[in-house]
Amino acid sequence: MNAFLFGAAAAFFGLLIGLPILLGIIKSFCWFTTVDECRCKVFVLFGKVLGVIYEPGLHITPLKLGLRVLLVPFFGKVHTLDLRLDQRYLRSRAVNSEEGTPVGIGVWYEMRVSDPVAFLFENTDPEGSLMANVTNTTVRSLSNMPLDSMMQNRHHMSREVRCEVSPKSENWGYSLGSVYIRKVHFRDQAMIHQIEQKVVNRLRQVTSAIRQAGDNQVDIIKSRADREASIEFAKADAVRPRLVGDALREIGRDPEVVDALFSVLETREILAGGSEVVLMPPGGAILPALESVRDAGRSAPPPLKP
Repeated sequence: MNAFLFGAAAAFFGLLIGLPILLGIIKSFCWFTTVDECRCKVFVLFGKVLGVIYEPGLHITPLKLGLRVLLVPFFGKVHTLDLRLDQRYLRSRAVNSEEGTPVGIGVWYEMRVSDPVAFLFENTDPEGSLMANVTNTTVRSLSNMPLDSMMQNRHHMSREVRCEVSPKSENWGYSLGSVYIRKVHFRDQAMIHQIEQKVVNRLRQVTSAIRQAGDNQVDIIKSRADREASIEFAKADAVRPRLVGDALREIGRDPEVVDALFSVLETREILAGGSEVVLMPPGGAILPALESVRDAGRSAPPPLKP
């Protein structure tokens, strides 16, 4: 039982520790290799390329590339390249328009490794060369263009840059993908400030014009309403005498009603005037009546103060 347990423990730790070490040693001598997704491996021996493995998975290198691959760990090198799509954005490339306006252009582009051998040996820095090539092409192709075209025709500018850069990048093992002029902006701060002031002034003018047009419309509506109201009031003033005349004509047909009406109107006017009314007996003299009223006013006691 002890021997069985000892053997089981030795097998377990041997598989746990010894097998990975053994596989690592075999892999370091290039007996096999593993390739990840969107990766490739380039085997170089004595400065020459033995082969390139693109397919992901486990590969037995002597069966794939020959027995010379076993000398690569001693006299060569294995390069692992990333084949995934990459993106770069170049900010504010300095360009002058046809009018002499300093403009900054932002260029966004995609690239991927299309030829691993050319990528490794045709150019020492293909990524930097591609970036410089895109920058130079952007400045050279888009300089002296009208400012309106720079602001509006970005699709045409993007195609022009891509058509010129793509053939050169293919020679370096880089495949240029989409190119897009993402941003066009002014670089001179004084010019930006002047444009902002012009826009603000224009907005103020438009706002003032809209406000003035609204005030004018309100005045027109108000004057029209006043005119219609004046017309209606004039019509009412013109109709009132006719209505009063018609009413008086109807009243005048009955003498008793006329006498009663004018008596009421006369009494109302007398009361509204605030004058004193002296009542005299019928058939009496006027002067004695007035003297009696005056004497009654003198003999009357003074009013009591509260």
